[in-house]
Amino acid sequence: MSDPATATKIALRSLARRWLALQAEIDDLDSHLAALVTAAAPDLVALPGVGVDTAGQLLVTAGDNPHRLHSEAAFARLCGVAPIPASSGRTDRHRVHRGGDRDANRALWRITLVRMRCHQPTKDYVTRRTAEGKTKTEIMRCLKRYIARETFHLLASPPLDQASLPGATATD
Repeated sequence: MSDPATATKIALRSLARRWLALQAEIDDLDSHLAALVTAAAPDLVALPGVGVDTAGQLLVTAGDNPHRLHSEAAFARLCGVAPIPASSGRTDRHRVHRGGDRDANRALWRITLVRMRCHQPTKDYVTRRTAEGKTKTEIMRCLKRYIARETFHLLASPPLDQASLPGATATD
C-alpha cells in the first residue's frame, strides 16, 4: 500500500463508486420530480422550451397559492421581468426590473434561450425584431416578459383534478 500508484487507484475507485451511487440517487429523485411537476402542471411542461426543472422553479415561485398573484404583471414583477422605462432624451427604451426571484428569472432566461435556438416562431420573432434595430438584450427582455405572461395563465388556472369535480366518484 506504500506505492503511490496503488493508493491513487484505490482513491479513484472509491470516488467512482461514490459518483455512481450519487448519480443513481439523482436519477431517482429526478424521476420523482418529473412525476410531481407533470402532475401539478402538465400544460406548463408541454410548452416549448419548458423542462421539468424550469417548470418546477416557476411552480415554486408561484407558491402554494398562485391566486395571490392578482395579474400577470405582478407575476412578471415577481420573476424580475417587468419592464421599467429607461429612456433618456430622444431614446425610448425599457429595461427589466432587477428585483424579484432570481431563480425564476433564470428559469425564464433558460426557456428564452431554448426557444431562440429551437422554436421556429421565436426564431422568426428574433429575426423580425433584429431587422427593426432591437438588440439581443432588448429582444430577450421582450421574450422573457411574453413567456412570463404565457406561464402565468397556466399557473393561475391549474388543471382540474377529476376526483374534485362535482358528481365524480372514486372509481372515475
